[in-house]
Amino acid sequence: MLTHPAAGGMSERRRHRLRLEISREASRLFWEHGVAATSGDRIAEAVGLSTRTIWRHFRSKESCAEPIVIKGVAWGTNALRSWPRHLSLDDHLAAEAVRYESAADDLEHADTLLAIKMIRLADHEPLIRTAWLMACDHVACEMTTVIANRLGLPADDFAVRLHGAAASAAFRVVNEELGVAVLRGVVPEGFEDDVIRRLARAVRDATGGAIGDAISDASGDASAPADAELRTRQVPVNSIAPCRHQLPRPPERRGGQAHPGRSEPVDRAGSSG
Repeated sequence: MLTHPAAGGMSERRRHRLRLEISREASRLFWEHGVAATSGDRIAEAVGLSTRTIWRHFRSKESCAEPIVIKGVAWGTNALRSWPRHLSLDDHLAAEAVRYESAADDLEHADTLLAIKMIRLADHEPLIRTAWLMACDHVACEMTTVIANRLGLPADDFAVRLHGAAASAAFRVVNEELGVAVLRGVVPEGFEDDVIRRLARAVRDATGGAIGDAISDASGDASAPADAELRTRQVPVNSIAPCRHQLPRPPERRGGQAHPGRSEPVDRAGSSG
């Protein structure tokens, strides 16, 4: 449980941690009891906060799932940002998977499993699916930036945007298939390696082979200078790439009421719908 935030505002980092903690508890309740049976009051009680604080940070109870789902795709977006030109997508993702496994703790693994559950729940909960599609949109933004860098074209080039949309859709489908396998408990030996191969192959197929292979410069040397140039153009790992479709911020509230023109929370004062 969390203690109540101190008056006078909070840092962005603290706000992020608070939203993530709320999202963990909300996602757990959604999975165990269903979305309809989970009220804002119930989420607040699980986290140890007032219901008013929940609405201060989220526009509806379903939107509480967004931070955990966004975190679930963070490994993929971070891996895309750090993809060097001299490595194929297969080799790079394999190396990043090893690095992730060596660094991830129990909480990280638990959050990943919660994200998988929310992705699965999105199959029959439209408002939870909104959170998943928002996360996919972030992947599309990252993918478009990476493709533009690798092809040496502007990010608003039509072919780049088309490849970005297709490649991010491949990511989405593979992640959804992974979630089904994990939650059914039918993950075979070597499944992680197979997922990486399937993911890289799906990206190649979706982009007609334009994306996925290592890239050499004009001299045939796929080496550090080009990679260094790529890194200077990347977004820091702890931020989200600029995109026209950022996650909407929760409505600002004054005296318990949303500003005019903003939607009210779906769940108010203990209602279960």
